Amino acid sequence: MSDLKSLIAGWAQPGRVEWIGLRLERRAEMVTVDAGMISNDGLEGDRSRAGKRAVTLIQQEHLAAIGSYLGLGPVAPDILRRNLVVSGINLAALKGREVQVGEAILRFTVICAPCSRMEEALGKGGYSAVRGHGGWCAEVIQPGRVCLGDVVQPVD
Repeated sequence: MSDLKSLIAGWAQPGRVEWIGLRLERRAEMVTVDAGMISNDGLEGDRSRAGKRAVTLIQQEHLAAIGSYLGLGPVAPDILRRNLVVSGINLAALKGREVQVGEAILRFTVICAPCSRMEEALGKGGYSAVRGHGGWCAEVIQPGRVCLGDVVQPVD
């Protein structure tokens, strides 16, 4: 049997970038793009916050969970205002680790808590539906290009 440390370090398969979005300014509609450059300050063109919250990511699998809590189908990624939607890998299991996303290296730092706009965007209960499923904030360790379909995996 494996020890806990090696179980925690393990992962089944690489993930994949499914969607990329930019928040050009506060409360503006998201702009969907096929590729972008992640600089030290975050995704270029986004009104990101440098440091621990430079890039935001959410699992595609959680879009369906959020919608189900509201009696809906999967929530559209632009409603949640995250930069990257990723599928196939558990982002929560990567907290504190360096993760390759396309050419960039990120470190997941803190959960991306829902904002009060979720009630406005999703209706009554929207805030609570996103709790625990809102994704992760990440700091940039190494800048690089990210494109739809790019691999997401821990740097081991």
